[in-house]
Amino acid sequence: MDFKAVAQEVLITEAKELELAAKNLDVDFEKIVELIVNSKGKLIVTGVGKSGLVGAKIAATLASTGTSSFFLHPTEAMHGDLGMIGKEDIVLGISYSGESEELIQILPHLKRFDIPLIAMAKSKTSTLAKYSDFFMNINVSKEACPLDTAPTSSTTLTMAMGDALAVCLMKKREFKKEDFASFHPGGSLGKKLFIKVDDLLRKENLPVVSRETKLKDAIVIMSQGRLGSVIIIDENEKVIALLSDGDLRRALMQDNFTLDCNILEVATLNPKVLNDKNILASDALQIIEDFKIQLLIVVDNNEKLVGVLHIHDLIEAGIK
Repeated sequence: MDFKAVAQEVLITEAKELELAAKNLDVDFEKIVELIVNSKGKLIVTGVGKSGLVGAKIAATLASTGTSSFFLHPTEAMHGDLGMIGKEDIVLGISYSGESEELIQILPHLKRFDIPLIAMAKSKTSTLAKYSDFFMNINVSKEACPLDTAPTSSTTLTMAMGDALAVCLMKKREFKKEDFASFHPGGSLGKKLFIKVDDLLRKENLPVVSRETKLKDAIVIMSQGRLGSVIIIDENEKVIALLSDGDLRRALMQDNFTLDCNILEVATLNPKVLNDKNILASDALQIIEDFKIQLLIVVDNNEKLVGVLHIHDLIEAGIK
C-alpha cells in the first residue's frame, strides 16, 4: 500500500473542508467576536469525547492570547462545577452531532441562569444549536477516515474554527507580542518574546580602543576581550569601526601587511549598530543573522557605545 498517497489524500480531504468552511462563514461569527470582546466574564468551553479534547485546546489557545477562558467538562458541571460559570460568562458548547447527552443535560441550567451560549455543531436543527444564541457551523461533507466515521476532518475544522476565533479576538484587542510574552514568561517561546537586548547586554570590560591604536596593540586587546573583536571609538567616544577576527585574517593575507599599521587600515568602518537596547532579543538575533555578523554593537542616540551583544549570548539564553 502506498501510505504516502494515503497521507496526501487525508491532508487534501481535510484542506478542502477547511476551504469550504471559510467560504460559508456567516454573520454570526462577527457577532460572536463582538459578544466575547464586550463580555466582562470568561469564555467557558465545554464538550465531551473528541470534541472535548479539541475544546480544551481551544480554551488554552484563547487563554494564552488575551481571552480569559477555561475548559469545563459537562459531566463535572453536572456534579458541582456548574458553579464555576458566572453570570457574566459565556459558554462555547462543542458537539459535532449537537446531541451529546452529557452536554445537552447542562443546557437547561445555562438557560436558567441566562448564560449566553455559542454552539459549534454540524446542524442548526440540532438540540445544541436550538438552545444556543449563536451558531458556528462545523459540518463537513467527508471525514478523512476511510470509513467516513472517525472524527478527522470534523475535528480539524473544529480546531481551525477555534483558531480563527482566537485570531479575530487578538486583532480586535490589538494583542501584541509584548502581551503574548506576559502570558508565556517561561520556556523557549517566552524567552523569544520576553527577553530584551538590555537583559543580555555586555557593558563592562569591553575591548575598546581609540582610532590611533596600532594593529599589534589592538590584537592584545582583542585577546583579552574574548569577543573575537575590537571596537574602535573616536575622541567623542562614538563608535566608528570594528576589527573582527575575520578582518584580521584578511589583513594577514595581504602582501604589504604590517603589525605597525593603524587599526583603521584593516578594520570595518561604520559597522552595523543598534540604537535601541529595549527591543526583543529575538529581533536582535534576526539582525545578526541577516547581516551575517557575530557581534552587534549597541549605541545610544549620540552613537556612543552602550554595550555589545554576541550571538553566543543569545544562544546560551535560549533565543532561537
